[in-house]
Parts: sequence; C-alpha cells; structure tokens
Amino acid sequence: MLDREAVRANVAVVESKIAAACERAGRAQSEVTLIAVTKTFPVLAVDYAAAAGITNVGENRVQEARDKRPESKANVRWHLIGHLQSNKARDAVKLFDVIQSVDSIELAEKLARAAGEKKVEVLLQVNIGRELQKSGIAPDEVGAAVKHIGTLTSLDLRGLMIIPPHGTVGEARAFFRETRRMRDDLGLRELSMGMSEDYEIAIEEGATIVRVGRAIFGERG
Repeated sequence: MLDREAVRANVAVVESKIAAACERAGRAQSEVTLIAVTKTFPVLAVDYAAAAGITNVGENRVQEARDKRPESKANVRWHLIGHLQSNKARDAVKLFDVIQSVDSIELAEKLARAAGEKKVEVLLQVNIGRELQKSGIAPDEVGAAVKHIGTLTSLDLRGLMIIPPHGTVGEARAFFRETRRMRDDLGLRELSMGMSEDYEIAIEEGATIVRVGRAIFGERG
C-alpha cells in the first residue's frame, strides 16, 4: 500500500544517490532529470510523488495514462516510456508531454501526422543490446533514423532512450557508455537510461534522464 511519507523519504534517498553519482562523474545534479515511474500504481502515486518534489512521471501504457491523468492534481510532465502501438499514436500525442519510446521510423511518421501543428518532444528508442525480443532501432540504423525524424517538423527529437539487457554491472556500464558515444556523435542532448537497479551507473556514464519506479514506490503487486 502506498504511503505518502514513505514516498517522500524514498524520493529523498534517490535524489541523494543521484547527487553522489553526479559528484563522482564531475557533473551538476541539475543535468539529470528524475522520472518517477508510476505504471501499475494508482493515481495517488503521481500525487504523492509530486508532493515530494517530483516534476516528471512515466507511464508504460496509453490506457493507464488516460485513466490517471484527469484524476491527478499534480502539475507534472507525463512521459510515455513503454511500447507504443501505432494505432494509439493520436491518443499518445494528446496525453503525453514526452514520448520516449519511438522505436521505428513508421511510428515517428504516424506520431507526426497525429500531432499536426503541435510540437511533440520525442526520444528514439535504441535496441542497444540487439535483442530480438525487444523493440527499438538497431544501433547501426540510428543515424539514418535520426536524420529522417529531423525532417518531421511536428516532432522535436531530443535524444535517445535504451533498456539494456539484464546482466552484470560491468555489462550495463558498457551499454550505457556505447549509447553515450552514439548520442554525442549525433549531437543530441538527452540520454534516457538507468532504472532502479542501475541509475547511479547510468548517471556516471552520462544519463540525463533516469526512470525510477521500485526505489520510490516499492515492489509492484
């Protein structure tokens, strides 16, 4: 069961670890945006997080955000971080401030058409581990995808997002480092990588956005 004070305390712990990771990396804490991942939790999770100072929340599904957003009193930015089916592009551009999971040129084009004159912030999801079961642009196709999305005037491509394969700390660090080099080569700004188990390493390797759920809200039921 969610507890307002427990969420506040957990946010404080996460933020202190972010600050420490930034210090180790010689970075300013202001360079890193913390997203509280509220997927599968009730709308109270959004409100409790906002009360603890969180300004960005992440959801995996369009339907869940559609149910929660009208009920939340929080002044936060909503990020879609889960796979987006192309037939829900129109709903996604209305519900979310940032769509992090653009995993194909086809989806980008559908989002652009759905957005119309609205400018939508997006991140390109890269399948950094080259895993068959995961969505995302193949690493060797990212450059071409970035170039193409740059022609879609209603999309504001801000950076890259990854979900690395499960593995050791050293393996995760290598994937984070590879993505950082890719982002730098492309001249993009944002780098969304790192979750509850590895966000400190991700920050050390250049993450500008970390997506933390369990460390803030506890285990999902």
